[in-house]
Amino acid sequence: MDDTCYHCGLPILPGVKFSAHVLGQDRPLCCLGCQAVAEAIVQNGLEDYYNFRTERPNTAEALIPEELRQLTLYDHPEVQKSFVFSAASTAKNKSETNLKQASLILEGVTCAACIWLNERHLKQLPGVREVAFNYGSHRARISWDDSEIKLSHILAEIRKIGYHAHPFSAQQQDAMRQQARKVELRRLAVAGISAAQVMMLGVALYAGMDIATEQFMRWFSLVMTIPAMLYSAWPFYQAAWRGVVNRRIGMDVPIVLGLFTGFAGSLWATLQGHGTVYYDTLTMLVFFLLATRLLERNAREKSVESAENLLRLVPVMAVRIDSQQQQTLVPLVEINAGDLIVSKPGETIAADGVVENGESSADESLLSGESRPLPKTIGSRVYAGSINYESPLVIRVTGVGENTMLASISRLLDRAQAEKPKLAMFADQVAAYFTYGLLVLVAVIGLVWWQLDISRCLEIVLTVLVVSCPCALSLAAPAAFAAAGSHLVKRGVLLTRGHALEALSHVTHVVFDKTGTLTIGRPVLLNTLAFAEIDVNECLKIATSLEQVSEHPLARSFIEAAKGQVLYTVESSNNTPGKGLSGRIDGRNYFLGNADLNPGVMQQCNLYAKDARLNVASGATIVWLSNDIQVLAAFELADKARPQAVLLVKNLREQQIDVSILSGDSTTAVAYFAEELDIKNWQASQSPEQKLSALKALQQQGEVVAMVGDGINDAPVLAGAQVSIAMGSGTQMARATGDVILLSENLLEIEHAIRISRFSIQVIRQNFAWALAYNMLALPFAAMGLLSPWMAAIGMSISSLVVVLNALRLR
Repeated sequence: MDDTCYHCGLPILPGVKFSAHVLGQDRPLCCLGCQAVAEAIVQNGLEDYYNFRTERPNTAEALIPEELRQLTLYDHPEVQKSFVFSAASTAKNKSETNLKQASLILEGVTCAACIWLNERHLKQLPGVREVAFNYGSHRARISWDDSEIKLSHILAEIRKIGYHAHPFSAQQQDAMRQQARKVELRRLAVAGISAAQVMMLGVALYAGMDIATEQFMRWFSLVMTIPAMLYSAWPFYQAAWRGVVNRRIGMDVPIVLGLFTGFAGSLWATLQGHGTVYYDTLTMLVFFLLATRLLERNAREKSVESAENLLRLVPVMAVRIDSQQQQTLVPLVEINAGDLIVSKPGETIAADGVVENGESSADESLLSGESRPLPKTIGSRVYAGSINYESPLVIRVTGVGENTMLASISRLLDRAQAEKPKLAMFADQVAAYFTYGLLVLVAVIGLVWWQLDISRCLEIVLTVLVVSCPCALSLAAPAAFAAAGSHLVKRGVLLTRGHALEALSHVTHVVFDKTGTLTIGRPVLLNTLAFAEIDVNECLKIATSLEQVSEHPLARSFIEAAKGQVLYTVESSNNTPGKGLSGRIDGRNYFLGNADLNPGVMQQCNLYAKDARLNVASGATIVWLSNDIQVLAAFELADKARPQAVLLVKNLREQQIDVSILSGDSTTAVAYFAEELDIKNWQASQSPEQKLSALKALQQQGEVVAMVGDGINDAPVLAGAQVSIAMGSGTQMARATGDVILLSENLLEIEHAIRISRFSIQVIRQNFAWALAYNMLALPFAAMGLLSPWMAAIGMSISSLVVVLNALRLR
C-alpha cells in the first residue's frame, strides 16, 4: 500500500485511514483536509486534474484547480451584493432565514432539452429550493438555502454537466448575444457558400456529362459539403447528443439522423462511382435550418427585450453625499440602504428611495407604462430606472441592486417566462411523442422500400426524416406566448405566472375590489365629528398614530390630513383584515375601523350613523374611532372612481363578461359607486373569508373568474381566483399573490389584456393547425416517394418560419 498522500505527497502517519475514490480507485490520503479537497474535485467532474498535473503541491489548498477557486469568490457577501437577493421574506417556510435567490446567465444552451437537463440536475441538489430557467433569455433564477449549499457549489454542478453559468448582467448578456449572433451568422455564411457551390455543381450533374467529369464533380461537391457538415451543423450534433445521453429525444435527433444518413449514402456513392448523391440537399438543409433558427432566436430575443431594457436602465455609478455633505461619484455596488444620493436633471435614478430634498418630475413610463411625467416632492417615492426631469433631487436610498422595484419586476417576468402554460406543455408532449413515432415510422418505411425498390430506400428515408421534423409544432405555443407577453409589458401589464395569459382568455366574470381598484384609492378626509369630550384635532392625532404603520389606502388620507403633527407611539398594534386597526396609546386601547371592529360600541356606531352631518349617501366611508367603552369620533372620507372605470365596465360587457364588486367597505359607499359605474351585482362589508366564499360560489356556477384587487384583505381572494390581477400601486402581499400586475393606473389595460389573451389563443390554434396539417400532408407524400429531399428541406423550413411570423403578429 502507498504510504504517501495521493493529493499532496506527504507521508501518511500510522493509523490514519482517510481515502477518496479517484479515477476508479480508492486513493490513500493524509488528512481530512486533503479528503475534502479531493472529493470536491471529483464531485465537480474535474478528475482530469490528476491526469495532467506534473507535480504534487505541498498543501491541499494548492490542489484546488483554479476554476474551483474562482467559483468560491461568488460566495463572498460583497460579490453577491450586486446580483443576490435575500428571499427569506418570500419563503413558504418562514424558518428558512438563509434563503437566497440569484439571477444567472447560462451559456451553452441550444434547445429546450438543455433547460430540462439543468433544471433536473440542480433540483436534485440538497439545499436548492427552486430552479426556473427562461429559454427565451437564457437566464436562470435559482433559490437556495445558504446554510445547506453554497452558490459556488451550484455553479460547479452546472459546469459538471457541460454548461457555464455566471451572475446576470444586462450589459454582459447583451455582449454574449452579440457574440453568439456573430457565430451563428458565420455558420450560416459557411452553410450558404457551401450550398451555393454544391447547387451549381448539382445543376451540372443533373444535366448529364461523361463519367470522369461527373466523378470529379462528385468529389468536389463532397469537399464543399464537409465545412457545412462539420462546422455549420455542429450545434445540431451537440443538441442531439445531449438528448440521447439524457434519454430525452428532441427535434434535433431526426435532423442529425437525416444528415448522417444522407452524407453516408452520398459518400458511399462517391466512393463506388455510381448511385445518387445528396450533397446539395444536405447543405441546403443545414442552411435553411440555421436561417430559420436565427429568425426564431431573433423573435425570441425581441420577446424578452422589454424585460432586458428595464435592467439596462440602471446606471452603474451614482453620486453619494457623505457625512461632510461632499458629493462623490461611486460605483453603484458601494451604495447601501440609508445612503443619500443626488439625481441631476436628465439622469436616470440609480436606486429606489424617498425624496429628502428638491422638487421635480420623473418619467416612469418603462416601469409602469404611464407616459406622463409624475411630480416628485419631499416624501415622494422614486424608483431606480426612472428619469429625473426638471431639478436635482436628494434621495434617501431604500433599495439598491436586487432590492429595487425594477429588480422585482424582472424577477416576476423571469418567473412568468420560466413557467410553461398548459398549451406549451401539451405542444412539447405532442412533439416528443411525434419524434418517437417518427423514428419508428422511418424504420418501417425504410424496410418497406428495401423490399420494393432498394435503390430509392435511402432517398425516401432521408426525405421522411427531413420533411417531418416537429420544429413548427414545438414553436407553435412558446413563440405566441413570448410575443404576447412582450406586447403587454410595454403597456404596463406584467404577467407574473405562466398560466396567466391562457387563463385570461377564458375569463367570463371579472370581480373588482372597490377601494384602490375601481377608485383612485386616495380618499380625502372631508369631515371629522367628535362625540365625546375630546378635541377634534386630538381624535385625528390618535387615528393617524394608529394608521402610521398601515399600507391601506385610507391610511394615507389620515397621514396627509395630520401632516406636521408629532404622532403618538403605538403599542400592540393589530391589523384585523376587513375591519380596521387597534392599538394601545398611553396605556389605553383604541380602535379605528368599521362598526364591526369593536363589538362593545357597535350600537353607538349605528346610532351615530344617522347623524345628519354625515353625508354617507355620496359614497363617503365612515371610519369610527373608539376606546373600550365609547365612540370618540367619526371620520368621513370620500374616494372617487378612476377616470377609465365607466368605460372599462362598458367594454367588458361588450365582450360578454360579467362584472361584480366584492368590497369590505360600507353598504352605502359600495352602492354609490356601483350605481355610478352601472354595476348591478355587488356585495359590501365583506370580510376576506366572505369574499372568498362569494368567489367560490361564482366558480361553482361555472364562471371563470378574474379578481382585481390591491389590499392585504384581497390576498386570499386573489389566490382563490382562476386568474388574479393586482394593482401595481397596491400592497406587497397583493402584488405577490397576483398572476397579473397592472403597473399603470389605466384600468382599460385590463380589458386590453383579456382581448390580447384571446387573440393569443387564436394564434396558437392557428399555429397548431398549420404544423399538424403540414406534417399530415407532407408525410404521406414523402413516404410514397413523391417528394425529393431538397423539397423536404425547403418545406420543413417554411413551416417553422410561418409559425414564428404568425406569432409575431401579437407584438
